[in-house]
Amino acid sequence: MPSPNPNVLDALPGISGILVTPFDGDDRIAPDLLRPVIDRAIAAGVHILTANGNTGEFYGLTTAEAERMVHAVAEMVDGRVPVVAGVGRSIGDAVALARASKAAGAAALMVHQPPDPFVAPRGVVSYVRRVAEAVEGLPLVLYLRNAGIGLDAIEQLCAIPGVAGVKWATPEPLKLAEAIRRADPKTVWVGGLAEVWAPPLTAVGARGFTSGLINVWPEQSVAIHSALAAGDYARANALIATMSAFEELRAEEGNGTNVSVVKAALKLMGQDCGHVRPPGAWPLTDRQQSRLVESLGAWGLTAKKAA
Repeated sequence: MPSPNPNVLDALPGISGILVTPFDGDDRIAPDLLRPVIDRAIAAGVHILTANGNTGEFYGLTTAEAERMVHAVAEMVDGRVPVVAGVGRSIGDAVALARASKAAGAAALMVHQPPDPFVAPRGVVSYVRRVAEAVEGLPLVLYLRNAGIGLDAIEQLCAIPGVAGVKWATPEPLKLAEAIRRADPKTVWVGGLAEVWAPPLTAVGARGFTSGLINVWPEQSVAIHSALAAGDYARANALIATMSAFEELRAEEGNGTNVSVVKAALKLMGQDCGHVRPPGAWPLTDRQQSRLVESLGAWGLTAKKAA
């Protein structure tokens, strides 16, 4: 069992780093490949590490693989920062994974918004309540990718005992501001659209942001967070501009290259975490790979590998 985690509620306003899931050549998960990625992220000052998030290809994993990943990540982190575990899919899978994540030593759960084509707002409330009841006492962070369920449902979700925060992953800052106004002031609202959207979401009340970049360049994420925490939006925007080409690559093919670019970058840096499972895009096209090499060279990351 890993050492006790620091207080996750204190860390939520920081950076929630979403770890990739490594695969070996036989398409089996290979958690040990994450160790240098985890160590660098923690050394850089990333506040939280998340297993089984979208950058971790959660929907490409079996429930058994997701259980193994949260156990492995918790062991490698060993209490240095809080570990948050993503749970979701069917309610049965979500509850089983929630219990396994609690047993692994996760400090909180990130509840993926159900992607079912037939989702009722009150059904989402029931879904989250079931997960909360299964792990009473463990904080929950809602991962809200679609605010179409409405502000009334979001208010009800935030009122569920155990819900401590919301990762707002929809580009609607004004709706976020209203959701914050309606919720308990103790609820922590986190920008769930990574660095690029962090300034506008911070401006209306979000604190901290999620990041897949931390797998590759955690120092840049920490610098952006520090600038926003100090209210220096000009500095934050300038830092974000230096990574715009990387984020544009991740957004290609309907966001199907989101994880692909991160894993291709890790391979170029000598920290190969394997391929991306379908339906993600793999490998990158020649054009995409060339642009990625340019970005890493401009950031000095490939030079660090050579050194």
